[in-house]
Amino acid sequence: MNPRGTDLYSMQKYEASYFNTFNPNTEFEKWAAVAVTDFNEIPEAMEPIILAGGLYAVFVHKGDVSTASKTFQHIFETWLPNSEYVLDGRFHFELLGEKYKNNDPSSEEEIWIPDYLSKTR
Repeated sequence: MNPRGTDLYSMQKYEASYFNTFNPNTEFEKWAAVAVTDFNEIPEAMEPIILAGGLYAVFVHKGDVSTASKTFQHIFETWLPNSEYVLDGRFHFELLGEKYKNNDPSSEEEIWIPDYLSKTR
């Protein structure tokens, strides 16, 4: 109800220790979402959520979902450890905008990783 555009979002919430030792069998919370203008009419079995503001690193993944693991591997194993940023506990999300084409090699989506500038590095 009351969509704000046509973009779709895939949102994830991880426990604080999730990225300490990666295990693909570790459960996490996942949401499928759309932006709305208000929460006045929420369909049954849906819940509202407001993303906390803050700094996000934004990456573009090009290709279908089968190649996304390489993009995430680069973010968490190469970019993040070599950056001045620290992973934050807020929601992670992918923005599936107008260039997103489900399971298409020409698909593009934005990957938003919550972080903050480390004062100790």
